[in-house]
Amino acid sequence: MVKRLAKCVREYTRDSILSPVFVTLEVILEIIIPLLMAGIIDNGIDDGNMRYIIKMGAALLACALIALIFGALSGKHAARASAGFAKNIRRDMYRNIQSFSFSNIDKFSTPSLVTRLTTDVINLQNAYQMIIRIMVRSPLTLVFALTMAFGINARLSLIFLALIPVLVAGLYLIISRAHPIFERVFKTYDRLNRVVQENLRGIRVVKSYVREDHEIGKFKKISDEIYRDFTKAEKLLVLNSPLMQFAVYTGMLLLSWFGARFIVGGNLSTGQLMSLITYTMQILMSLMIMSMVLVMITISKASTERIVQVLEEESDLHNGENPVYAVEDGSISFENVSFSYGGDPNKPCLRDVSLTIRSGDTVGIIGGTGSAKSSLVQLIPRLYDATVGKVSVGGRDVREYDLKTLRDNVAMVLQKNELFSGSIKDNLRWGDKDAPDEELVRVCKLAQADGFIRDFPDGYDTYIEQGGSNVSGGQKQRLCIARALLKKPRILILDDSTSAVDTRTDSLLRRAFMEEIPDTTKLIIAQRIASVEDADQIIVMDKGKIDAIGTHEELLQSNTIYKEVYSSQKKGGNGHDVA
Repeated sequence: MVKRLAKCVREYTRDSILSPVFVTLEVILEIIIPLLMAGIIDNGIDDGNMRYIIKMGAALLACALIALIFGALSGKHAARASAGFAKNIRRDMYRNIQSFSFSNIDKFSTPSLVTRLTTDVINLQNAYQMIIRIMVRSPLTLVFALTMAFGINARLSLIFLALIPVLVAGLYLIISRAHPIFERVFKTYDRLNRVVQENLRGIRVVKSYVREDHEIGKFKKISDEIYRDFTKAEKLLVLNSPLMQFAVYTGMLLLSWFGARFIVGGNLSTGQLMSLITYTMQILMSLMIMSMVLVMITISKASTERIVQVLEEESDLHNGENPVYAVEDGSISFENVSFSYGGDPNKPCLRDVSLTIRSGDTVGIIGGTGSAKSSLVQLIPRLYDATVGKVSVGGRDVREYDLKTLRDNVAMVLQKNELFSGSIKDNLRWGDKDAPDEELVRVCKLAQADGFIRDFPDGYDTYIEQGGSNVSGGQKQRLCIARALLKKPRILILDDSTSAVDTRTDSLLRRAFMEEIPDTTKLIIAQRIASVEDADQIIVMDKGKIDAIGTHEELLQSNTIYKEVYSSQKKGGNGHDVA
């Protein structure tokens, strides 16, 4: 885990080294200061030597100023190192997420990934800054101060050795009990983010069903869970402060008591006692600060584990040793293909599928909800890999292709159409970043989108709000189809992508596909038989299997499922109740 995170330091290695170097110099000077003070008391004040007092006073002031400079430099480099470290972690996580296959993404919820990229990274950034600065400073102060204290009077310094085990034992108990609570808290944060995200995305549904109180209740319930867990953890962590205060003041009292006896016995000078008291404060304060840092590390440990999970997750889709960089045509074949989202062959959602599609054909796919229509087409661009069997495109197994090459030749418009913040042109150019304006207009005409785009005051420069909230569902679908067409794919897959357009627009889309892109293989998943009845062949899916394949006329004669769907839609179209 540490080794993986260390790779994220990179260009901030210099800052990460300089910060503890300056801290070390600062600590050395702070350890020297009590010795100078002891000299001033014993050799200056007691002897009435003003010259010595001025000389040592100047040296003390110089040490304090130089220590201040070193402290400031240490803080500067620690801030740069920790911020840079966090930046690299975010970048590495985000890049790795982009390489995930759908099956990798399925392991992490969207709210969980958001929490890991924000809250968890901030926790780790704070911990890293403390580690390279405070966790260097405190142990050094402890070791140097103990060394100096034993040099002054070994017998009195045994007080420190008696207190340290008490502090360590108490701190261990606190941290060991608090860590599991923080692990639970960050999982609850994921749930909180999910509730917020669902509410904001579905705010129109929430308001139309007047469910604001219900949503507020859900949010309050999870928020209260976080409050209770944090309160419980903080109750444990707050014990750290009285424990440290007890050690500090016990040490001071014991040192003063025994120190006074040593002075009376002539075994200790006043200046040495003052130095020991100062070192006592340094030793015990360093322990207190270390305990606070360890508490922070305890909090960040859960975050670290969650971050490393994302960084170490590897895509299960890879190019072969000698990938193919050209797709010959748009032909598709499935050979005894079974597929399971969990990779478990005993729980397939697709079972023993075999079919052949010629290049340039238009293929309709229909079936009830849960019949695995989307699962079938997602295997073609390798959004998932088949669990059993082989999927081929252009006469080759899809696993032989360079992944980018394959996906550049397979354009897919998913059920959940997604537009991004930016102009219509920006969204369209996802299909081809260098496409000229004329080409944008051409594909939008094909997708029946040019008309409504020109009705906008800013035309193709119209700004699309996040998630495409300022365009209708049908407009969003047509923009997504245009974006896919801009890729000039060999295979075009429309996964229920015309459900929000009217029947006339649907008909115009099909005619445009037939006339303008006859060489492109077109797979159309639809609920309306009218959307696929002109297809070269229609695939009827049922419970993860192919129930039948044929033309519209053939299926009307031979397939029960197709006839039932056709009959119900025809009755609905004639104004009768749908059975």
